[in-house]
Amino acid sequence: MEELWTIIYRTIIVYFFLLVVLRMMGKREIGQLSVLDFVISIMIAELAVVSIEDIHVSYTKAFTPIIVLSLLQIVLAVWSLKSDRMRHILDGKPTFLIKDGKIDEKAMKQQRYNFDDLLMQIRQKDIKDVSDVEFAILEPSGELSVFEKKEEAEEVPYPLPFIIDGHIQWDKLKMAGKDELWLRRELHKTGIDHVRMVSYCALREDGVLYIDEKSD
Repeated sequence: MEELWTIIYRTIIVYFFLLVVLRMMGKREIGQLSVLDFVISIMIAELAVVSIEDIHVSYTKAFTPIIVLSLLQIVLAVWSLKSDRMRHILDGKPTFLIKDGKIDEKAMKQQRYNFDDLLMQIRQKDIKDVSDVEFAILEPSGELSVFEKKEEAEEVPYPLPFIIDGHIQWDKLKMAGKDELWLRRELHKTGIDHVRMVSYCALREDGVLYIDEKSD
């Protein structure tokens, strides 16, 4: 019974100790594990289990390796912040699996990434087909960043109404690449001096400006 209480007591101590250590190592260790982070986390977890199970090991001997690992991780993290080369060595580089809409089979082979993995990750991004992907980047953390192809510019929906009931439709005028001065000049050519005299004015697909004046 005494041994059971000792294990419970040590579990509580180790829990709070690890909580402090993980806080010192930073939130990145929890939310975005690189390969190095993952290895150190596993080692710390194993050491923590040993320190709980072996009640004959003192806290000093049990916690020293964990402290060393956490300090090592902090030093390497600071170093990687100041050095791009060190960051690439520790975390690795992002890998383009799809670039400009084309799948890079060589990169997939190097990363041990098969097509089933690729398609599954793309579906999880709510993208139906790989043909809709412009870029797919395998991040150092193992997450796949996916960017959809940009939609082609939409065709101008002719006819474009420039004036409706005496009011200029500015968005349609901008869509056609025209300005107010051009519109007033076109109206003046037909003998119309004021916009409010126009009931409906629209640019047709053939480039002709259709104008309907208000009736008295």
